[in-house]
Amino acid sequence: MKTVSNNKPVRILFVCLGNICRSPAAQGIMQSLVDEAGLTDRFMLDSAGTYGGHAGDLPDKRMRVHASRRGYDLTHRSRPIREGDFADFDLIVAMDDSNYDTLRHLAPTVEDERKVVRMIDYCRLHPYYYAVPDPYYEGASGFELVLDLLEDACAGLLENIRQKDNT
Repeated sequence: MKTVSNNKPVRILFVCLGNICRSPAAQGIMQSLVDEAGLTDRFMLDSAGTYGGHAGDLPDKRMRVHASRRGYDLTHRSRPIREGDFADFDLIVAMDDSNYDTLRHLAPTVEDERKVVRMIDYCRLHPYYYAVPDPYYEGASGFELVLDLLEDACAGLLENIRQKDNT
């Protein structure tokens, strides 16, 4: 993975199924953390879905409402993952095992396959979860849980990158 210390942005793509709940929320949370740390110019963040049926849509209204209450403005437009994303991004972060397996299968090279990681592996405060669950068919508590997990995991991911790069 590229480092922040070499003055090139670290390029991270967050991926879930439809790119309307988890991955745009992860992108928004990570952007907020990066901005707060004064590292805006050192990161390029985006999100995508393994399913393209929501292409062009804003994030799910329920996710936008819950995220807004925490200070996140989710304005990303859904898009499907593309093969070129593997060349364009240093790290591709999957929300669950199904996304992880799909992404590894889509990776054009072994090196690209190594870019795929699980979001949940960066959680520090929620060690009992094995994935970031899809809140689409859940109520308010499902969206709140996802935001809790993503806030934890994004903070862990940023800390991990900064430790590796001494930033």
